[in-house]
Amino acid sequence: MKLSATRVKALRDPGRYSDGDGLHLFINKKGRKSWVQRITVDGRRRDIGLGGYPKVSLGQARKRASDNREAIGNGRDPVADKRRLSTPTFSEAAYTVHEANKPRWRNGSHTRAWIQTLERHAFQKIGNKPIDTISHTDVLTVLTPIWSTRPETARRVRQRMRTIFKWAMANELIEANPAGEAIDGALPSMPKVKAHLRALPYQDVGSALRTVDASQTSPASKHCLKFLLLTAARSGEARGATWDEIDLDEATWTIPGTRMKGGMVHRVPLSDQAIDVLMLAQQLEDGSGLCFPSPLRRGRMLSDMTLTNILRKVALADRATVHGFRTSFKTWTMEQTDTPWAVGEAALAHQLGGSVEQAYARSDLFDRRRTLMQQWADYLAT
Repeated sequence: MKLSATRVKALRDPGRYSDGDGLHLFINKKGRKSWVQRITVDGRRRDIGLGGYPKVSLGQARKRASDNREAIGNGRDPVADKRRLSTPTFSEAAYTVHEANKPRWRNGSHTRAWIQTLERHAFQKIGNKPIDTISHTDVLTVLTPIWSTRPETARRVRQRMRTIFKWAMANELIEANPAGEAIDGALPSMPKVKAHLRALPYQDVGSALRTVDASQTSPASKHCLKFLLLTAARSGEARGATWDEIDLDEATWTIPGTRMKGGMVHRVPLSDQAIDVLMLAQQLEDGSGLCFPSPLRRGRMLSDMTLTNILRKVALADRATVHGFRTSFKTWTMEQTDTPWAVGEAALAHQLGGSVEQAYARSDLFDRRRTLMQQWADYLAT
């Protein structure tokens, strides 16, 4: 006997009431009513929920039941269809987790970087996949290309993926974490990470540069630190820079091997912003030939503590060291650009290991570094 709208409204006793063709009204012990359809797919009998009453009326429940029977007739599984519709993609899950965690992340830079890292390295490969279909292999397609070349970034990506999959497990969308320990054996050995000096997140370096620029410190000290930030140079390299090393017309700074940690001549492509700093520094010439001469010790370069003292004066010393800005630059190249690893290493004057990499450095690497350093300077200006 088919149900009527009046009877559905009046029913109170717990139980299952048939409307025919597999559609039932189910009333639980608390009197809550819901629609359930019993279907058979591939020889298996299954129940599929159609929604609660009165939100879903009798007429609407019949329409949904009819649609499901039609789907079965066309060879589809309505249960699987419903699961696909209700299961978020990886990117949707990532944004959900990101929003949920925002209130407890006090660092705005970390909050932005958390999702940007996934957008850059994971979304293109697995972003549109339903989260319950992502396998260990899918995770490896994300991690393997960056595991050895960008280990810091790879660690962050994996950690954030694991967090998203943990959320999916807690919400009963998946049973196991595909970014968990099971993939350890399939990943190459990761280079050990050395302990770094304090470094600002790269997102904060532009603000730091503007803070330094506005500070009440000596022009030579201020210009030197700004030049260091823009060139990713070591402290001694920047403080000891001389005008005979600078070619303003070619926008190139050539540091002799005697002043380099590795003992090799190092050419630094100068961005437009770095040239602007040097133009200001020209006003400080004292006959010593130094770009940034000490205001206290005529003819001498700035002391190694001068730049650190600037960070103290502008309340940055507890968050960063002068050398740490090189780490900020390196992290930016890895997370915000598509720069090959060798180019980023060469920009920091790190010695490249293999003969192929060294041959590459002798060919077009300088031009690539010029593009990179201008991108960095433009990024700091935004």
